[in-house]
Amino acid sequence: SVPARNIWLLLVRVLFYAWGEPSFTAMMLASVGLNYLCGVLVASDNPSRARWAMIAAVVGNLALLAFFKYANFFAANLGIELKPIHLPLGISFFTFHALSYVIDVQRGKTPPQRSPFKLTLYLFFFPQLIAGPIVRYRDLQSQLDHRGILPRFFAHGVQLFVLGLAKKVLVANTVSGPADAIFGLSAAQLSPALAWFGLACYAIQIYFDFSGYSDMALGLARMFGFFLPENFNHPYAADSVRQFWRRWHISLSTWFRDYLFIPLGGSRGSSVRTAFNLVTVFLLCGLWHGAAWTFVAWGVFHGVFLALERTWFGRWMDTRPRLIRHLYALLVVGFGWVFFRASSMGHAMAYFSAMLGLSSGAEAMKLGRHATPDVLAMLAVGVLFSFPVGPALAARWEGITLNDRWWITVVRTLGTAVVLFLFIASAASLAAGTYNPFIYFRF
Repeated sequence: SVPARNIWLLLVRVLFYAWGEPSFTAMMLASVGLNYLCGVLVASDNPSRARWAMIAAVVGNLALLAFFKYANFFAANLGIELKPIHLPLGISFFTFHALSYVIDVQRGKTPPQRSPFKLTLYLFFFPQLIAGPIVRYRDLQSQLDHRGILPRFFAHGVQLFVLGLAKKVLVANTVSGPADAIFGLSAAQLSPALAWFGLACYAIQIYFDFSGYSDMALGLARMFGFFLPENFNHPYAADSVRQFWRRWHISLSTWFRDYLFIPLGGSRGSSVRTAFNLVTVFLLCGLWHGAAWTFVAWGVFHGVFLALERTWFGRWMDTRPRLIRHLYALLVVGFGWVFFRASSMGHAMAYFSAMLGLSSGAEAMKLGRHATPDVLAMLAVGVLFSFPVGPALAARWEGITLNDRWWITVVRTLGTAVVLFLFIASAASLAAGTYNPFIYFRF
């Protein structure tokens, strides 16, 4: 039954979190209690009580996030010595889930959850607790009570999980080695070719790493009977920064749109006001990703280009050939990744200098040292599947096999073989103890 499955899932979820963060589990459960109480009170007929409950929810959630994630950052910038504060696992995603729930209740988009058990089930949903996607409560509400675990859904979940595992282990991990090594060099050790190669590796790493985690989350959820929204839609195929953010980390960009950009006024005011709103939202988006000035710069950088695309520049770019627009989007996003990956603003400026050939490069390393055959192979795979090649092939096969049972059997057999191969290859890579970085540990 669904209630029995929910009890089992809740136990597993809390144990999963306690395994990684035993010292913070009680605190996170207390946070669930606060959001449960605020959700009930926000729906109260008493306006004053509802207003204070909303304030308590916003202040409580943001205070928890600010203390653990930003206390050290602000203390360092103010010259205050502070003992390093450990970041609870998944605190940023947890906070945004909790805020979206209470705000949606306050807006009347979903009724308050009267069962603390079910709200805990939602907030501790372990497949996406660590690295997303950010799922609204209203998208899971009915699934908490009514869902079925059918063989075809479970099989599809397994396929999604294995695909995400392969993206992370086989592609992202392979290119992460040269990306980390090259970004770790000084400007004098970087030639322009080496700097651009390092950026290409990092761009593929972060996409396949993050989308791989998202696919694994969607796959695990599907196995349990839950359907989560897609989080990536081939963002590197975008031909503008605006389109990139409609395809990259979709659950985050829509969260900022619905809960921050639109309440700030969205694009309803003057062009200056809209530009201010965009830059403000993406400044906070950058800060959400990490407590460092490089993340702030990354957010502002994207906000500025999003604002520019709403001016004559955007209208002019829309008239350019598709290839030109695509290259423009890739360059902007790529330069943004330098801020995202750099350890400091000085590091970012030095890397830009090397990319543009402005540094001496007197001690430059040879490109061949990092461009090994396995790296080049996975880089090529990453570039190829950054575009909608998979969906195009699937649509073509579907057209061929629609009315032919023999072809359907052949395609399904081949698909199963590919999934099995990817799983074995990923398991072998993990068993070999190869480099396995976790980009989103700061979240």
